[in-house]
Amino acid sequence: MSELPVVVIGAGPQGLAAAAHLNERGVDFVVIEQGAGAGAAVAEWQQVRLFSAWPELIDAAARRLLEALGWVAPVEGYPKGAQWVSEYLEPLAASFGERVRYGETVTGVSRQGRDKVVSTGRAQQPFVVHTQDSSGRDGRILARAVIDASGTWNLPNPAGADGFPAVGERAAADRVSYRIPDDVAELAGAHAVVVGAGHSAVHAVLQVAALARRTPGTRVTWLLRRGDAARIAGGGAGDELPERAALGQLAQKAIDEGTVEVMTGFRLAEVASGDQGLVLRAEGGREVSGVAQVFALTGFRPDTEMLRELRLDLDPLLDAVAGIADEIDPNIHSCGSVGATGARQLAQPEKDFFIVGAKSYGRAPTFLALTGYEQVRSVVAHLAGDYEAAARNDLVLPDTGVCGGAVDFDPADGTGAGGCCAPQPTLQIGLRPVAVG
Repeated sequence: MSELPVVVIGAGPQGLAAAAHLNERGVDFVVIEQGAGAGAAVAEWQQVRLFSAWPELIDAAARRLLEALGWVAPVEGYPKGAQWVSEYLEPLAASFGERVRYGETVTGVSRQGRDKVVSTGRAQQPFVVHTQDSSGRDGRILARAVIDASGTWNLPNPAGADGFPAVGERAAADRVSYRIPDDVAELAGAHAVVVGAGHSAVHAVLQVAALARRTPGTRVTWLLRRGDAARIAGGGAGDELPERAALGQLAQKAIDEGTVEVMTGFRLAEVASGDQGLVLRAEGGREVSGVAQVFALTGFRPDTEMLRELRLDLDPLLDAVAGIADEIDPNIHSCGSVGATGARQLAQPEKDFFIVGAKSYGRAPTFLALTGYEQVRSVVAHLAGDYEAAARNDLVLPDTGVCGGAVDFDPADGTGAGGCCAPQPTLQIGLRPVAVG
């Protein structure tokens, strides 16, 4: 199998970073991307500004490769998704030439001649990566190892609070969006509802709130499943990601000035059609009526259907890689408590198969590009036989880590105490102390 390539699934930030590390170590590889270009998922939210600065968005091996080709790394500012693609991901993918294959969907990963049940000689067989191109033609690639960096973008969570679409949610598909809006002008004078508590939801709320300030009659309702809105502003002035802090503070300002109405503890059960628009009903009977558009921004979940013939160890709670689940569980951890994970934690029962990036985190909302870059650095070192480098921790995170989670879902005293972004003790990770929950 040493003659076979490593197959990387996905040409997003983590997939291309894996390619850069494989290239640097002289390991043959192929990247399979179902989109038409590098960073296809990022391109779908190209209008959104990241809250990480340029230095935190560039993988170290990718930087070394590109700078050797004359590329000059951006050093200041917070790019939008479009800039991240055009100024970094596209040049990086172009440097690999035909080793990045676009317009191909991975439909399955298995062991050659072995389904999931067969154990005899399993580890000695190469992987078979099954693909289908845009014309419907099937293909097979034999691989010595597989790195799944396909992300979670294509499987957003529903608006329904119990993990399934609310009654009527599918029927109202033309008025329920699971993406951050690009242009909300058509909602002038209408009532828009945002469901969700993460940064995507905040972006949507701010866009519609800006429209409401310009256009009388425009309404914005923000539905939160959790019991209070105390943590919307995130880490505040103490946040080492200032763009993230600013995002939360702008949302709080919109609420304080009355531009945005917040309803907490609203767990959507039904979407119905009314005379004046959609009617959203919560468990318990509360309603929001006259809704023209719903933005359901409640996170994502991993699609593991293509991995059904592999032996995997996934956490039953988060759908995350089991080896990292305890470190990222949003029911336990608050800001900053998510540290580095590498090949040891990401290892699967299926030898030399690794899930990395946002997909490795399952449904946990605590993923950063930096944590993904550290994952692929460690995994590639392991595959190259450099076990010392694979075990090393090179990650440095901002002090406040990542905000989110469900720790204050139902605060007993109504204050949200103990929730994300409350003051935390610190733990030394890498070169910098970070907060832990």
